[in-house]
This record gives sequence, structure tokens and C-alpha cells, in this order.
Amino acid sequence: MMQFYFAPMEGITGYVFRNAYHHHFGPADRYYTPFLSPNQNRRFTSRELEDVRPEHNRDVPVVPQVLTNRAEDFLWAADRLEEMGWEEVNLNLGCPSATVVTKGRGAGFLEDPGKLDQFLETVSDGLRGKEIRLSVKTRIGLEDPEEFAALLPVFNRYPMERLIIHPRVREDFYRNRPNWDVFAWALETCVHPVCYNGDLFSLEDIQAFRERFPRTEAVMLGRGLLAYPGLIQAARDWLDGVAAGVPAGEAVGAAAGKGDGEAGYRARLGAFHQEVLEGYRQAIPGDRNVLFKMKELWSYLAFSFEGAEKPLKKLKKAQRMADYQAAAAAVLEDCPLAERPGFRGF
Repeated sequence: MMQFYFAPMEGITGYVFRNAYHHHFGPADRYYTPFLSPNQNRRFTSRELEDVRPEHNRDVPVVPQVLTNRAEDFLWAADRLEEMGWEEVNLNLGCPSATVVTKGRGAGFLEDPGKLDQFLETVSDGLRGKEIRLSVKTRIGLEDPEEFAALLPVFNRYPMERLIIHPRVREDFYRNRPNWDVFAWALETCVHPVCYNGDLFSLEDIQAFRERFPRTEAVMLGRGLLAYPGLIQAARDWLDGVAAGVPAGEAVGAAAGKGDGEAGYRARLGAFHQEVLEGYRQAIPGDRNVLFKMKELWSYLAFSFEGAEKPLKKLKKAQRMADYQAAAAAVLEDCPLAERPGFRGF
């Protein structure tokens, strides 16, 4: 059965969000944290530390992600995470941000396969005999998809739990379509378990991917899940229907019915929203900062509804918590659910 992983989304998918999502939807098989970036003093920031504390992630299958191009810093972080009880640490080779790439980190690290090879050799030696395991999330190159032909043999040389492939180059950022031809080659060539990441925004997208790559055991979802929190459950319902012999098109239609019915799904959305809001109010000082976080979430969650333009406009303009809550309730309780929810771009 296909597994579903929740992608790290900086500023959104921290522990408050993860706990609420895990309680009310899916749940995902793994949640990857927004990246931790070990500093020169070999310390996590207080925000990073709060996000990976085991007590903030009870019963949630979390994988911390680390962003660095220094093997000794990665090993230091892996040791600290192992001490906390984490069993897997993920290396970020996908972040396309200019401030990251210009320092040779994230997708910028892909520019030098030789240096990456040395890094992975040192990390693999350092992790030998430890309980914590390595996984890698990568793009397919910096500027040209052909770069992956030199990168994949490097990944194949070292032990890792899985290779998560986002088949775009850094220069794409999140534009253009993911390169499924390169992913197909990687799927046949990689010696590690492979997870796909990239533009699976709706149930129909997952269906199309599954038809092209039926042997792929795991996919990572990000913007699609923020826009349609019920997407994992809908995909599982569809896969169950196909396994039971329901024609694929009919199975999609049945799964899009949101399993527990419209009223039940709407109630879950409301409970999820309330738990996120209350969690932020406990974790973040000041309603202004909480409202900023909630509005960022709504930039995606808005795709779950139709005809919600007026209350969403009030929500975005709200400066007081009471005004925000009234606008959010108007959307959650009164606006029709989207018939085919999913991220459609900004």
C-alpha cells in the first residue's frame, strides 16, 4: 500500500500544525519537519528545539530535517536528535532559496557532486553503529535535469533509509512541471527506497501519478495537503476502491465524497482549525503574530471552499482576534465545500 508523507513547509508545518493534523486527518505515515540549521556554536535555536522536542510530538511519526553542507555539523545534529529519541534524520538538498543556495546548501549543494560525495562518506562513517538513520530529500540538479545522472550514483554509494526525489532543478523553484521522465529513470536506477515529491495537488493528480508509477511505494504531499487536508484519506479510500475492483474513475468519484460525509468532514475541518488556533495562542505571544500564522494557513485552506470570497476578504483584513474568528466561522460553517478540492496555485 502506498505511504503518504507530509512535506516540510517552512513557517506552517511546525509541531502545533502537525499535532492538529494528525489528530483530525489522515494521518500521514511520516511528517518531515521544517529544516534545522546547525549554527557555528553547534546549537539549535529555541524555535528549532521546541519543534523537535519529543513532548511536542507524542505519537506523531516525525522525521527532523537538517540543512547544512558541513558533515561535522550534520553529525552533531544527528547525535542531538538521537539523544532525543528520533530514529531518522533527513538531509535537505532541495531548498531553492537564494540565501541558502548561495552558501552551497540545500539545492546549492548539488552543484558539486564530488563535495557531496565526500560529505556523505563522512556522514555514513559517522552514523555507523548508531540507531539514527539517514534519509535524503533532493532536487535533480541546479540548472539542468541531466545533472542527476552524476548525482544519483553518489546517492547509491551510501546507506540511507530512503531517497525523496523532487524532480525539478533549482532554477525551476516551483514553476514548470516536475520531470517525470527523470523520475522514471531514477526509480529504475536507485538502489534505495524512493519517495516522489512534487505537484500532487488533488486526488486526480495522485490517480495520474499512480497510473504512471504503480510501483512507487511512497509520495510526499505539501501544498496539496494544506489546500485539502482530507487528501490522504481520500487517496487511501480511492486505493482501497481500486484494490476491491472498482473502476478507477468511479473510485475517484467515491473517494472525493470525503468518507465521513460533508457534515462530518466540515466538522473535522472546524475542529482542526480550532486546535491549530488554540495551539498557536499558547505557543506564540501576541494575537498579531497568531493572526499572521493563521492567515498564512488560510492562503491554502481557502481552496477547500467555494463562494467564500467575502468572508475570506474579511479574514485577511482582520486585525482583532474576534473579527478573525467571526470571519473564519463564516467560511467553515456556511460556505460550500469545494467539489474537487486541491491546490490550484496563487
